[in-house]
Amino acid sequence: MNSPRTTLYRDKQNAKLMGVCSGLADYTGVNVFWLRMAVVIMVLITGFALPAYFIAGLLLDKKPPYLYADQDENRYWQRVRQSPKRTAREIRAKMKDVDRRLAEVEHFYVSSNPRLTAEIERLR
Repeated sequence: MNSPRTTLYRDKQNAKLMGVCSGLADYTGVNVFWLRMAVVIMVLITGFALPAYFIAGLLLDKKPPYLYADQDENRYWQRVRQSPKRTAREIRAKMKDVDRRLAEVEHFYVSSNPRLTAEIERLR
C-alpha cells in the first residue's frame, strides 16, 4: 500500500477546473503550466484527453491539507516519487558526511581526555 505522500491526488487549492493537472504537477514536480498546455493540446488533437481528465477528476482523491509541512518537504517527496534509489543514495551520502564529522568530534574529545576514553571502553 502506498504512503499518503507517494499517492497521486487532485490539488484543489491550485486548481483551475478539477485539480487534476495541479495534482499531477505536485506529484511529478513538472510546472503546472506545461501540464495544462499539454492537456489542452491533447484535447484539441485527439479529443481523448477530455474524458480522461474528467474520469481522473472523479477517481482521484482530494489532497489532504496536512500532507506537506513546507515546500522543502514537498520537493523531497517529489524526488522520492521520481527516483527512490537516487534519493536513498543522496541521504546515505549526507549521513556518511555527518557520521564522518561526528567521528572527528568524538576522536578529538576522546584523544584529549583519557578518563573519557577509559569510560567509553568500559561501556563497550
